[in-house]
Amino acid sequence: MLGPAALLVVALFAVVAGLVVGGGAAPLLIQDPGPAVRWGLPIAKLLVNVSAAGVIGSLVLAVWALSPEKREFDRALDLAAASAAVMTVAAAATGLFTFLDVTGEQLDAGEAFGMKLGQFLTAIPLGQAWLTTTLVAAAVTVLCFAVRNHTALVFVTLLAVASLVPLAQQGHAAGAAGHAAAVTALGLHLVFAAVWLGGLIAIVVLQPVLDDKRLPVVLARYSTVALIAFIVVAVSGYASAALRIGDWPQLLTPYGALVVVKVFALVGLGLLGAIWRRFIIGRMSQQVASGLDTRPPASGATRPAAPAVTRRPLWLIVIVELAFMGLASGAAAALARTATPVSEDAVGSLARTPAEILTGVPLPPWPEISRYFTEWNPDLLWLLACGFGIFFYLAGVRRLRRRGDTWPVYRTVLWVSGLLLLAWVTSGGINVYEQYLFSAHMFGHMLLTMAIPVLLVPGAPVTLAARAIHPRKDGSRGGREWILLAVHSKVASILANPIVAAVLFAGSLWVFYYSPLFRWTMLDHTGHVWMVAHFLITGYLFVQSLIGIDPVPYRLPYPFRLVLLLGTMAFHAFFGLAIMMGTGLLLADWYGAMGWGTDALVDQQLGGGIAWSIGEIPTVALAITVAVQWSRSDEKESKRRDRHADRTGDAELEEYNARLAAIAARDAQR
Repeated sequence: MLGPAALLVVALFAVVAGLVVGGGAAPLLIQDPGPAVRWGLPIAKLLVNVSAAGVIGSLVLAVWALSPEKREFDRALDLAAASAAVMTVAAAATGLFTFLDVTGEQLDAGEAFGMKLGQFLTAIPLGQAWLTTTLVAAAVTVLCFAVRNHTALVFVTLLAVASLVPLAQQGHAAGAAGHAAAVTALGLHLVFAAVWLGGLIAIVVLQPVLDDKRLPVVLARYSTVALIAFIVVAVSGYASAALRIGDWPQLLTPYGALVVVKVFALVGLGLLGAIWRRFIIGRMSQQVASGLDTRPPASGATRPAAPAVTRRPLWLIVIVELAFMGLASGAAAALARTATPVSEDAVGSLARTPAEILTGVPLPPWPEISRYFTEWNPDLLWLLACGFGIFFYLAGVRRLRRRGDTWPVYRTVLWVSGLLLLAWVTSGGINVYEQYLFSAHMFGHMLLTMAIPVLLVPGAPVTLAARAIHPRKDGSRGGREWILLAVHSKVASILANPIVAAVLFAGSLWVFYYSPLFRWTMLDHTGHVWMVAHFLITGYLFVQSLIGIDPVPYRLPYPFRLVLLLGTMAFHAFFGLAIMMGTGLLLADWYGAMGWGTDALVDQQLGGGIAWSIGEIPTVALAITVAVQWSRSDEKESKRRDRHADRTGDAELEEYNARLAAIAARDAQR
């Protein structure tokens, strides 16, 4: 286990050096918690980060790359369970150190200390975050021992990822002026760095049970995941650094110096990853194909000369890569204790108007129509999702065409257009003004739930994935297997039912706007992400039930599809009219308190008008598409019957005529 040892040694060295350079462990002038806390807290956070990586990376590898039929699968889950146990202890210690650091209390076993600690963990957001992380890590520990079902492990993996959400919502991100952008960037950075680092640790631990044929296969699958993680970590790291550093001269500050160290480590990791993909994996696969053993010979044994690349240089690269990851992890732990060049009190300095107090960001320019196309508030999560969605779709189309298969151009155009529109809605002018104007919010909502799905559904992504992704035959599950399993699952069959999809599409409007969910999405960025995903999915399911190309368990006959469409859209229009005619504000302490020079009630009524009227265009498009599909279906059925008649010589028609003649003859005899 030389690789993990190198990781920990380098990480500890980096965090100690980073604390010295950044002053994160310097004594405080007031309520100094003592050297044990000043040094122990960042080291405990480092252990949380590394152990979380061990959990998430091992689970992702088990779900994506490993076969439940082989020893590698159980070994990965054992590593995940052990890492989760370490994470539980480390998170509990971090919560205790954080309490001592914040309050200046001295550790003792008295009742008063216990009461203060309990109040911190249950009533203070920072304490609640560490308590939540500790409890989730403990639950994951138990589940990794108890669960061996391949499908159920997906939910265990999601729970492990959820343990990092409280960490993303704390730290420097919590105080940044661009709170939503900071939380998103930090969350993506934590999750994908954990997948990257943890997957490599798992590879090292699993290598004794991976034979010569199996190792290149698992390495290739991990390499694909690592490449995606590298891109996300690089982009999210840049976004986080830009928010906290500001100008280029700030790189000369202690915080900037630690960021430079992380950039250096990231560049080194990128180069090592390129060596992996370009040379190591390919050479090992060639060795296996040629029937040569890639293991080094036992002591005293003789073996024919093997190619230059064997397991030994591979593990040398892995050890160096883990050392770079340790450097990055240690620098990250030190950064959490180092003051940022951009003040975390920027929110308070911006709070000059009610709107700025509520949103915590400077007011954008007045919302003229052109501003919706020139102003930007990037949401990194959805930008990355759209980027990867376009890339993998085009890669699938390219694979089909390279092997001689066809794929309609209009599907590609519609899919790319839909994702570009989604990127604009979540990062363009609508995302800028929806916090201030209900009408902008409603316009974005209507595009998410109606316009974007009308573009995405005809793209038939499931059909493309089923045709383009290579099937696996070793018992593991890749993209094709997981997509088809999800599409044919019991849950999907219920959600894809046309009636259920219509109820979710129309009913969620009333539930969302007339329940605390609406407030949650305005006050919490996690709620905002949920809102976008929810309305996008419900709209997609409804449109899929009407004009979808991808396979579904049941489709309504075309006449009933038109009836369902008209009935649902009438219900939708009634919702818009209810808001347009309403005289009470839905979120009075938000939109009504902006004080931005607009009449909140008039703007809300405008939003109702948008909800009522904007649905007409997608409705007409859907109705026309259903009618065209109906017509083409009738044409196909007529052609099928004609071909059948040609093959059988009109046997059915002749039989029918003979039956009529027999009836006529019988009647004549009477």
